Amino acid sequence: MTNKELLKRNKELEKEILKLKGIKVKIPEVKTYYFSQIGEIQLEELVDIKQIYKRTIFKEWFDFEYEIGIETEDFLQKLLDKNEDLIFDYYEEDLKANFIIPLINRVDFFMREDEIRNFFEAPLTYKTDKFIFSGETDFMVSSGIKRAKKPYFFIQEFKKSKKTSDPEPQLLAEMISAVELNKTTTIRGAFIIGESWRFVILEKLGVDKYQYFVSKSFDITDIEKLKKVYKNLQFVKNEIIEMVRKEK
Repeated sequence: MTNKELLKRNKELEKEILKLKGIKVKIPEVKTYYFSQIGEIQLEELVDIKQIYKRTIFKEWFDFEYEIGIETEDFLQKLLDKNEDLIFDYYEEDLKANFIIPLINRVDFFMREDEIRNFFEAPLTYKTDKFIFSGETDFMVSSGIKRAKKPYFFIQEFKKSKKTSDPEPQLLAEMISAVELNKTTTIRGAFIIGESWRFVILEKLGVDKYQYFVSKSFDITDIEKLKKVYKNLQFVKNEIIEMVRKEK
């Protein structure tokens, strides 16, 4: 048992002793941190989290063999031709509606047979005795058809720059929430800034302790990079299907 776990256990025992003696214990108010507002410093104050610079961890993911058909190649090229000049200048909802949603729909995360689909603006809450993470996720692939049940993958913050808000800590807070709620140790995600896509892997190491990896940037105004992003998303889809079927 770690020192942090021992400390937590001692506090719980102290509360139990006070309760048995009839002494009322004042429960401190737990603060809520919203995904859309949380920053890097705040996140690091709440949990022990560290970025590891090891790109080889993405090898299996990015080397996924997937053949893009002629029709999909044509679709991706037309999608790029239509939006390329405006991608960096789009407002969040413009980028989402004109580029991200068509791309995601082409990947097709809606798998009714396995009760999996993608959700936009789905609520997610993770509570501890120290803090609460809560809010609506920009994009989440989850089990459940009517409502999200078990999240497997996130894409966060369709923003055109980091000037007003940084999508990385927001994504990490969502991924931490999912790992804890799912009682797993690893999860994948991605964040977008304008034309730049970066993929993320988060791993749980212990109680409130995590490490994460961020991929190189994929500039989707380059058709070959856009194809790579499409393949990377297909890997995620395939992995989720396998996980869900194993769970069943």
